[in-house]
Amino acid sequence: MQAASRESYRAGAERLDAYVRGAEPSAVASTADDILSVADLLRREPRLRRALSDPARAGSDRSGLLGDMLRGRIGAEALDLLASLVSGRWSNSSELLDGVERLGVEALLASADLSGDLGEVEDELFRFGQVVGGSAELSNALSDPMASVERRAELARQLLAGKAQPVTVSLVEAALAGFGGRSFTGALTRLVELAADRRDRQVAYVTVASPLTEEEERRLGARLSEMYGREVSVKQTVDSDVLGGARVRVGSDLYDGTVLRRLNETRNALAKR
Repeated sequence: MQAASRESYRAGAERLDAYVRGAEPSAVASTADDILSVADLLRREPRLRRALSDPARAGSDRSGLLGDMLRGRIGAEALDLLASLVSGRWSNSSELLDGVERLGVEALLASADLSGDLGEVEDELFRFGQVVGGSAELSNALSDPMASVERRAELARQLLAGKAQPVTVSLVEAALAGFGGRSFTGALTRLVELAADRRDRQVAYVTVASPLTEEEERRLGARLSEMYGREVSVKQTVDSDVLGGARVRVGSDLYDGTVLRRLNETRNALAKR
């Protein structure tokens, strides 16, 4: 987001935090669903998006337009939060959509945090991404641009039924809708990171040839926490192709200590002789 949009989003996020402090988890989840339903509306209606982000109109006019359209159709709390977003300055209409989506997602994560389920939601999102990534057929079905979002969401709901928190299911649906303009897998990854960030944690993606033991994972997490000055949430991917060692990615930092990397380096060195 550009500076003006970031400032407008920050104001909405602060308003969300204030609301969450005195609310029940179920109420916050319902508010989140309302906000994400408006994000879907804005995604389908570019003219409305432009009208609600038009810098030539006063913020009060834009929030008034939103209220005239949605009052009685969504909850009062969601409408209040959305009005705070719309009344701010947005660099363009796409960034307004991004802001509404992000606020809805943060509200979902806040509801899971209030109920003590946020860590589980984070893990469920990552595991679902692993399942999808491990099946070309499933990945193609969930990423098929020719299939409607609702059709793909119904498949995801069937796969997750009885196996995941309701908040996880809602977040997967947000990913299927293209959260933040990302691909489905990219959106899932971002959602895992947002969940970790709300728990004040950094995510470390670890690729190994065979699963780490609980003790190995604990030691790795502790070492990374020392390095980054923040608790680290370790997410394992098992890939036999790496042969041994581990590849660790934290943000933009990559530490590759795999046997595969060393073999490739040796092969490249021999080829230059």
